[in-house]
Amino acid sequence: MVVGDFAIETETLVVGAGPGGYVAAIRAAQLGQKVTIVEKGNLGGVCLNVGCIPSKALISAGHRYEMAIHSEDMGIKAENVTVDFTKVQEWKASVVKKLTGGVEGLLKGNKVEIVRGEAYFVDANTVRVMTETSAQTYKFKNAIIATGSRPIELPAFKFSKRILDSTGALNLPEIPKSLVVIGGGYIGTELGTAYANFGTKVTILEGADEILSGFEKQMSAVVKRRLKKKGVEVFTNALAKGVEEREDGVTVTFEVQGETKTVDAQYVLVTVGRRPNTDELGLEQIGVKMTERGLIEIDKQCRTSVPNIYAIGDIVPGPPLAHKASYEGKIAAEAISGHPSEMDYLAIPAVVFSDPECASVGYFEKQAKEEGIEVTTAKFPFAANGRALALNDAEGFMKLVVRKDDGVIIGAQIVGPNASDMIAELGLAIEAGMTAEDIAMTIHAHPTLGEIAMEAAEVVLGSPIHIIK
Repeated sequence: MVVGDFAIETETLVVGAGPGGYVAAIRAAQLGQKVTIVEKGNLGGVCLNVGCIPSKALISAGHRYEMAIHSEDMGIKAENVTVDFTKVQEWKASVVKKLTGGVEGLLKGNKVEIVRGEAYFVDANTVRVMTETSAQTYKFKNAIIATGSRPIELPAFKFSKRILDSTGALNLPEIPKSLVVIGGGYIGTELGTAYANFGTKVTILEGADEILSGFEKQMSAVVKRRLKKKGVEVFTNALAKGVEEREDGVTVTFEVQGETKTVDAQYVLVTVGRRPNTDELGLEQIGVKMTERGLIEIDKQCRTSVPNIYAIGDIVPGPPLAHKASYEGKIAAEAISGHPSEMDYLAIPAVVFSDPECASVGYFEKQAKEEGIEVTTAKFPFAANGRALALNDAEGFMKLVVRKDDGVIIGAQIVGPNASDMIAELGLAIEAGMTAEDIAMTIHAHPTLGEIAMEAAEVVLGSPIHIIK
């Protein structure tokens, strides 16, 4: 007889405890539901354990090192600056531990039952949760699937000691002397930049005609210039063909403009996208509709084709962003409680922690025009901002996309220092239906990077103070 084979009943079952699942579980519990959350790995999912958080910690450490050895312009010169990379990894792990421990405390504090194991759907109201030694049946009224995604593995680049996915790249025991990055999207650019700041010779191979293809070319061009200053070699329209793996490194073969090239490195990092974790849950047999890519089809309340089963995060259409998953988790939990909550993705920001950072929210200019919206755009450069100059980091710009007929802000893009923090003001403006005049009339503290939003809004209105019209 299988251990624990008597069904345990719960109201809402959440599968996956990443930034989508744990947020959904907490919100559902706050709304009075009896909640059980199932996780086969570590609480916090990819984001907290091997994604957003550890990568930002590594990026932060790399920035500190680079600033220590490159501040001559400000009259600061340091000699014999060293990196104890073991200590860097220990510090990074301590950041992760604090956050994952915090998630466990939040779940328990909201009376969410935490179950360890792998869930498999038996029918629309039943899952089996399996571990190596036991299996337990759970009955539920509603379920929220939040199982996330995993890195795509290329057939010619099977993951190994020298061929890394993002998790492997984050956990290297030493700073590599050289690294080839296949894929110049946000993960490849972020990790490539982090190691370049530590002194690694980095080569980026990108199949599209520009890195960071989700952003405007003028934005990625700023990042590309900075990468070049760091000694990073970027090949666009490049096709990675194969790799020869040795004990001490790799040789990567790639094709660019019809010419075959090779590059030697200690490691190769493959970051060509992520695949949804929907293939081992038993969803097909209970009638959950999916796309050809394995993404789950949902309505505006995150409900799947099976009415009492919801799906959120990387396993549904849209960008694989942690904050998108959290937002959807709240919507699903509220929908289960009978609230009229629906998703509205317009004000969901996208951020890349490149150098300088890129951030966007709402419409791009091109996107708005394609949808037949008449817009006015305005830019303000970081080079005209006192705080940016005082930081010795004044490359980049902010761009506002404003509806022509009423002056309402419908989009914003930033490339420059602290873009990840600055985009929040513009997200709020879009969510609240604010106009460029609203931003321009808001007194911003001086000297701050935040003033750039006010200045850009003044450009929209035709009355800029700190640049010539």
